[in-house]
Amino acid sequence: MTARVPDAYVAAGSNVRPRESLSKALALLAREFPGLRASPAYSNPAVGFEGDDFINLVVAFPAPGTTEALLDTLKGVERACGREPGAPKWGPRTLDLDLLLHGERVGRVAGKSLPHPDLLTRAWVLGPLAGLAPSLLHPVANETMESLWRRFDRDAHPLTRVALPGEGR
Repeated sequence: MTARVPDAYVAAGSNVRPRESLSKALALLAREFPGLRASPAYSNPAVGFEGDDFINLVVAFPAPGTTEALLDTLKGVERACGREPGAPKWGPRTLDLDLLLHGERVGRVAGKSLPHPDLLTRAWVLGPLAGLAPSLLHPVANETMESLWRRFDRDAHPLTRVALPGEGR
């Protein structure tokens, strides 16, 4: 019996040429990871700094191999989309890819926490993930994404649905 390939769930966001950056990132990720699925995209204000609104979405795909290798691939996609290495955490960016979940892995991997801590505190992460995979179980909270999203304070964290180029084809 072969082991099931774990799914990766990745938050993608941009506020520098966001439609162009996210479209390019989706194409690169789909080439690297067949079976990629994407949530709708949402616009929301920048948090932690003054700047243009972000467009965010979540993607999911089967991700064989190690979490370290997956993180390296995500960093490569960020660079290919114009993100400078060492860019500040709280500032404008062409692309930010954050690994939210990789299968049921929990803990620190390559300096990152899994599940990603923002998953439960950021509307632009939890909302799109709940829409993409409502029955997915959070490996620590032991609740579905849909249940977690239902209880989230959406009035304090509004999201506005936006279209990306080529969406709906």
